[in-house]
Amino acid sequence: MINRSTSISRRELLKCAAAGAVAAGLPGISTWAQAARPARPGIALQLYSIRKDCAQDFDQALEAVAKMGFEAVEFAGYHSYGDNPQGLRERLDDLGLKVAGTHIGTDRLVGDALPKTVEFHQVIGCQYLIVPGDGRFSDPEKSKELAEIFNEAARRLKPQGMYTGYHNHTHEFEKDGDKTYWELFAERTTPDVVLQQDVGWTTAAGVDPVAMIRKYPGRHQIIHCKPTVVGDTGKAYIGQDSVQWKEIFRACEEVGDTRWYTIEQEVYPDGNSPMECTRRSLAGLKQILGR
Repeated sequence: MINRSTSISRRELLKCAAAGAVAAGLPGISTWAQAARPARPGIALQLYSIRKDCAQDFDQALEAVAKMGFEAVEFAGYHSYGDNPQGLRERLDDLGLKVAGTHIGTDRLVGDALPKTVEFHQVIGCQYLIVPGDGRFSDPEKSKELAEIFNEAARRLKPQGMYTGYHNHTHEFEKDGDKTYWELFAERTTPDVVLQQDVGWTTAAGVDPVAMIRKYPGRHQIIHCKPTVVGDTGKAYIGQDSVQWKEIFRACEEVGDTRWYTIEQEVYPDGNSPMECTRRSLAGLKQILGR
């Protein structure tokens, strides 16, 4: 838990920033967005991993995540805080949690919706606005239109110190001609568009995640660490699965510009709860990283 006097100071600062944001139409660059690159990537949790716990008692779920040892969270919805970003920020501050990013719909990145999106996420300290899926991504014609939507959003977000990007599953590695849709998206978008590679899904698609990270350097600021079992008898806990974690982390730190390793646990082996499976994957990740 952080020092209470520091928390109050930050809250007052955020209130002033929000007021200025409304007046300007789009918020200005916030202090959290200008922080220096960390010496090493932090460890976060995509809250979709424990979605039932979040739906039942969001505050309690956040507290459990903090006690587990995560440094930050990535959101997949805001539950009771949907209209109260200041309250959410205060809760996160009380728990000592940062915000690695969020998953939102493409519709929140366009037109008049974008200033509201920016205002909310600046208050909670969220720099990365990631889209977890869009049906146009794997369409030969609509995928071009989608890439331009991301380029325009990235252009509007950059002066605010914020970024948007896309999260893959397996179908993004289907081909249109001799290239995958993932490759086409990377080529059609500017370097300011983040490629949030879910290395578990990439592995499941039969694609080398290390090669993808190295092919598009500087675009993997926040990745998903999903334990995935392919062709063996391992279990879906990080460190007991099929993913080549050490090689991935080496690529992330050498060329990826990676700020966050974000665990997403979607399979729950041995009848264990989502919380317990998440705890085991966190322990496995820390062991691999030597932390």
